[in-house]
Amino acid sequence: MRSGPRLRVAAYAVCVEDERILLARWVSRDGRKRWTLPGGGMDPGEDPFDTVVREVAEETGHTVEVTGLLGVDSEVRPEQPRPLRAPAELHALRLVYTAEVTGGTLRPETGGSTDLAAWHPLDGVPELPRVPLVDTALRLWRERPATGHLADGGR
Repeated sequence: MRSGPRLRVAAYAVCVEDERILLARWVSRDGRKRWTLPGGGMDPGEDPFDTVVREVAEETGHTVEVTGLLGVDSEVRPEQPRPLRAPAELHALRLVYTAEVTGGTLRPETGGSTDLAAWHPLDGVPELPRVPLVDTALRLWRERPATGHLADGGR
């Protein structure tokens, strides 16, 4: 029997062009819509580098070239309700990459966890309804800590 929180490893991209950032709008189970970075969970056996390329294409329609690893965001969340299963703690381990758009056409995801993709001015991000990962990733992007870790954990 496993003890401790359930682990979810995911990879996300910070794509910035002309002072704009590419975001995808995530729809939660309760219907709330908040902006997040394009990205998501790794498939079994998948390399996180490949995960971020795949997820950006799925959620935004863009192909990207990964240009660097900004850092790792690690967060343990309290017990979360789960459909048809017992509530469980979640340890979200998120690798945050920088990436440049190299092709594709901006479009929303079909049948996934996001419903819209858009470029947003960087200075307008604080006004957007967004998940905390966006702020953490933008701090990593601006500060570029050598360790890939924010001293306060990004919160």
